[in-house]
Amino acid sequence: MRVALACASLLALTVGAGAAQAQAAPEVAFNIGVVSDYVFRGASQTDEDPALQGGIDATFGSFYAGTWASTVDFGDDTDAEVDLYGGYRTEAAGYALDFGVIGYFYVNEPSGADYNFVEFKAAASRAIGPATLGAAVYYSPDFFGVDDEATYLEANAAYALADKWTVSGAVGHQWLNVTDDYTTWNLGLAYALTDNLAVDVRYHDTDVDGPLTDDRFVVGLKAAF
Repeated sequence: MRVALACASLLALTVGAGAAQAQAAPEVAFNIGVVSDYVFRGASQTDEDPALQGGIDATFGSFYAGTWASTVDFGDDTDAEVDLYGGYRTEAAGYALDFGVIGYFYVNEPSGADYNFVEFKAAASRAIGPATLGAAVYYSPDFFGVDDEATYLEANAAYALADKWTVSGAVGHQWLNVTDDYTTWNLGLAYALTDNLAVDVRYHDTDVDGPLTDDRFVVGLKAAF
């Protein structure tokens, strides 16, 4: 049911984008990278091991769609996470706005695991000189694993320290209807090695004690074209 909902939502976004931008060729971007640990909202998705990641994005004027994938390790047969997403970006009163839907799908998910889920996203950000401040909210009617309804709220910021150097961070809170709610935060420094290649060193932590949610440093290398 959730897979059908995600596919239907993404198809509707893509069809809408195509109708609105029928005469414009889409802009396509690619990215690939490696991280020392894939951390999602403060929790390791790879049992603290490295992950290979990559994605493709297409922009049709104000509409966008794309896919992104990463290796994962949940201690079972699950091999990878594959995300499909689409949405609409616009501006109002100096704010950049982003409304979209994201489907998270897991390759070789064990029977009965109930990993696949869909989230709806609304985000806003504003650039003030070299700084960008933002906030985002994500809502899922049927979340990962045992949880159903879930909401994640995040505040984030980025600051261009100097040419090629950017510091960024975020604080978020995850509300869950079965598992305990928790807060997560991260702070990192990125350096652009070239126009297409950047390295990021980031600290992650949560208020949850556990081997996969304790504080950690993650190093990532990403190429974008």
